[in-house]
Amino acid sequence: MCPLLLLLILGVSGAYCGSHMLQYYYTAVSEPGHGLPVYVAVGYVDEIQIKKYDSDSPRARPAVQWMETVEGDPGYWEGQTQISKGNEAAFKHNVKTAMSHFNQTAGFHSVQLMYGCEVHNDGSTRGYQQFGYDGREFLTLDTDRGIYVPIMTEAQITTQRWNSPEVGEAERYKNYLQGSCIEYLRKYISAGSAELERKVLSQVKVSSHQSDTVTKLHCQVYGFYPKAVDVKWVKNREIDLMSEEAAQVLPNPDGTYQLRVTVEVIPKDGDSFSCHVDHSSLKEPLTVLWEPKKDSQSYIYIIIAVILLIAAAAAAGYFVYRNRKNSYKAAATNDPSPASSTA
Repeated sequence: MCPLLLLLILGVSGAYCGSHMLQYYYTAVSEPGHGLPVYVAVGYVDEIQIKKYDSDSPRARPAVQWMETVEGDPGYWEGQTQISKGNEAAFKHNVKTAMSHFNQTAGFHSVQLMYGCEVHNDGSTRGYQQFGYDGREFLTLDTDRGIYVPIMTEAQITTQRWNSPEVGEAERYKNYLQGSCIEYLRKYISAGSAELERKVLSQVKVSSHQSDTVTKLHCQVYGFYPKAVDVKWVKNREIDLMSEEAAQVLPNPDGTYQLRVTVEVIPKDGDSFSCHVDHSSLKEPLTVLWEPKKDSQSYIYIIIAVILLIAAAAAAGYFVYRNRKNSYKAAATNDPSPASSTA
């Protein structure tokens, strides 16, 4: 499955530190198959899915309990269902239109849409919208200029039509991302604050693995939420070390996350290495010092030396004892016996 399509189906999302994001992912395919419905739409706040709809079960549904009554309108979800059905019909048409731009008449093809908005603690906001076709970026919305920008040559016809004053799609969506989208995001944050605003950091552990030439240092951070975290290795308290291994934030079954950052070093006398962790659950960044373990071979050499010393001392003691015993026997043989003395 193409990476972008997989991204949209799974609803992979993220947020910058100290921010919240409302994101939507729509996917339509040209024909059933690959285990996918013909149309799928999901909504997320940060990493938490809040809405879902697909053509196999065509009803808009809340994905979390606190979304069931978030709108305070008993007809909200029925209205969302009707909107989703309209989007489903539009996206099925979009697949056929895109296929015609590529002179394709058959086969498995997909159209994807990702859009969302973000609000930061300082009050600033950001919005985006991107369309993809067959796993590649097709066109994107420039929210600063309020126009669509074609990424593929085949997207030029669509962008010209959507940017035209008669259609005005770019300006309409720009206003949505900067207005209604932010309002809904704030509403959802308020409704799900117990889950969205929680801050957890369970454990930070450092370890190492010694090879012939280098030492690998591992910094493992467990059970943190939200997802945004900064983890790095520092040498001698001032030099940031770059990791040659890609560090991936992985989900835990309980909804928290984990991360491991690894660097390769050649420790010298006087060097210090520490793992620095910055997370919203911490009042200040956490520093964990790595302390190298003593070489196990050194312990073996010391033990062998002690055993040899003990053995040598025992042998010397036995030698002295034996000599003394022999000297005593010789002296006793030369002494006159009481009987001969009387005689």
